[in-house]
Amino acid sequence: MSIRRVMPDIRSEDLEESRDFYGLLGFEEVMNLGWVMTLASPDNPTAQVTFMAQDKTAPVVPDMSVEVDDVDAAYAAVRASGAEIVHPLQDEEWGVRRFFVRDPNGRVVNVLGHR
Repeated sequence: MSIRRVMPDIRSEDLEESRDFYGLLGFEEVMNLGWVMTLASPDNPTAQVTFMAQDKTAPVVPDMSVEVDDVDAAYAAVRASGAEIVHPLQDEEWGVRRFFVRDPNGRVVNVLGHR
């Protein structure tokens, strides 16, 4: 399994304000579903930050996201470790397959792959 990208997920009550602020640092909006928005560097598209008002299908806003090439293998490894699954593995309508797991520090990690 390989990692494709890692990005922080920041809870935001005002996505436009967040976009405007991080735009000052050179980030540009690359995805916006109304409740979640991702900004990326135009020169390095894997340098990203995501903002969420809430998560559409999960009980919490994750602290970070890790995109992997085989989300099913990641899920199997995490379950075998005994780590707490916060949101079960599922296909989402916006084109990702994902699950949330709590790390040893209490942080929630969104592990995903694109379909």
